[in-house]
Amino acid sequence: MIKLEYPFDEGQVRALKAGDAVSLSGLVHTGRDKFHKFFADGGKIPVDFRDGALYHCGPVCVADGASGWRVVSAGPTTSVRENPYEPAFIESSGVRIIIGKGGMDAATLAAMKRCGCVYVQAVGGAGALYAASVKRVAGVDLLDEFGAAEACWHFEVEDFRGVVAMDAHGNSLFAEVAAESRAKFDIISQS
Repeated sequence: MIKLEYPFDEGQVRALKAGDAVSLSGLVHTGRDKFHKFFADGGKIPVDFRDGALYHCGPVCVADGASGWRVVSAGPTTSVRENPYEPAFIESSGVRIIIGKGGMDAATLAAMKRCGCVYVQAVGGAGALYAASVKRVAGVDLLDEFGAAEACWHFEVEDFRGVVAMDAHGNSLFAEVAAESRAKFDIISQS
């Protein structure tokens, strides 16, 4: 398990390889479809993502008088929907870690390689587990504009775990699995 703490160092991120298990601690920001479209349309992003992490997540957060917010669920959402926007976001923001599920396309992988960013696969269906790693909600932006699921939440996390599925060397576990599956399919279909 490789432990990384915010701000995420470019050298450490570039040293990661597809298949590495990681534990993240520190500040992580959420952003989904409306966030990415807002960015693409020239909207001002409310936080600095440089050396940070973007989590494709629509968390369930409830108001809590003592601390402001309590996170009930924080599972990953499918990342492929952000493919049209992610390369430009990576290049302009300086983000080091994208977290989600299901992987992203070749253009995003190329941007990760150029800029020193990785994609961390989080486990789908583990929303309660990931919520437990959120130690504090540091704030929220765009809540009124986008609603709770699409807002940009700022989480302080501890021991948020995942697997590097796309690295800054151009490697993708998703591409490897697809290639192996095609090869096996070809063998089966020729039988």
